[in-house]
Amino acid sequence: MSDALWEGRRFRTFNVLDDFNREGLSIEVDTSLPAARVVQTLDRLLDWRGKPCRLRMDNGPEFIGQALRDWSRQHAVELHFIQPGKPTQNALIERFNRSYRNEVLDCYAFNNLEEVRTITEDWLYRYNYNRTHEALNNLTPHEYLMAKFPNPLC
Repeated sequence: MSDALWEGRRFRTFNVLDDFNREGLSIEVDTSLPAARVVQTLDRLLDWRGKPCRLRMDNGPEFIGQALRDWSRQHAVELHFIQPGKPTQNALIERFNRSYRNEVLDCYAFNNLEEVRTITEDWLYRYNYNRTHEALNNLTPHEYLMAKFPNPLC
């Protein structure tokens, strides 16, 4: 996603969602998010949550480059690209992105990237721990995960 600060400088976000429990795992914010930054974020998530079987994504330049292909081979993670022009093939992240756009990006006139990051971090916490989802039996993403895996470290 992309937006702009009050003075006009553009910034981008890299949003990562767990399809299983609709948990927002990360929203990276910066003026540029090249493939190396995507890989860095995925490494951090891998250390925190373990290895996913597959990543579903669009065909953005940060995703189709060699860096992400090398990362996926190294970690044995399948890369699944949606068809160009078919965002419904990635409907959960599109819904998440719409919520983030409506509730954060469109609601604030940001002065700097740190302000975007702080407000985003607060929103992401509320999204994961306070916001229920009908598709998750009216549980929050965190509650749903704990209901399915009550002791995830064992």
